[in-house]
Amino acid sequence: MASDFWLIAGLGNPGKKYEGTRHNMGFMAADVLAERWSVNFADHKGLAMLGRSVMNLDGRTVKFFLAKPLTYMNESGNAVASIAAYYQIEPDHIVVIHDDMDLEFGRIKVKAGGSAGGHNGIKSIDRSLGTPKYARVRMGVGHAKRGANAHDNTVNWVLGGFGPDQRKQLPDFLADGADAAEEIIFHGLARTQEKFNGR
Repeated sequence: MASDFWLIAGLGNPGKKYEGTRHNMGFMAADVLAERWSVNFADHKGLAMLGRSVMNLDGRTVKFFLAKPLTYMNESGNAVASIAAYYQIEPDHIVVIHDDMDLEFGRIKVKAGGSAGGHNGIKSIDRSLGTPKYARVRMGVGHAKRGANAHDNTVNWVLGGFGPDQRKQLPDFLADGADAAEEIIFHGLARTQEKFNGR
C-alpha cells in the first residue's frame, strides 16, 4: 500500500568543508523548507538526516518527509531508496532538489525522468530507485571553464563557493527552489514547469 506522504530530498555533501558550496544547493533549499514548515531532522539509519512535517497551501494539507542524504553525492540513491522503501513512497511522490551546471546561476528547471545530465547524485538515485521517473528541481549554478583540465575545473567549481553578487541573490534563489518543490506537490509537474522553466 503506497503511502500518501511525499518525500523531498535536497542533495549535497555532509560536513563543514562542503557547506555553502554550489554542489550543496539541494541541502540549502531543504533548509529553507525545514524552516518554513518547522521540520526537525533526525538520523535515518546513518544514511540521511530526515524530518517530517505537514504543508498547508491553498486550503490543502500534505504530509511530507524532508531528507538530506549523508551518503555523499555519489551514493545519494542509497539514502533516497532506503527512505522510500521504509515509508512506502512511490517515485511519483518523490521530489529531488539539486544543483545543475547546465543552467545559469539563478535559473530553475523542473522535470521528471530523462537523463541524469552527468550529475552523479541523480545517476545514483536513478540506479537505486530503478527509474528516473521522479520529479527534479534543477537549480542552476553555471559551469566551469572548459579546456585542458575540464574534469578538475568542474570538481573545483561545484565544490567552490559563490561570489559576492551570487551570495546576495542566493536567499531569493533558494526560496524559489523551495517554492518549486511545493508547487510540484500541490499543483503537479506541468503547471510548475510553466511557472519556472520559462524564466
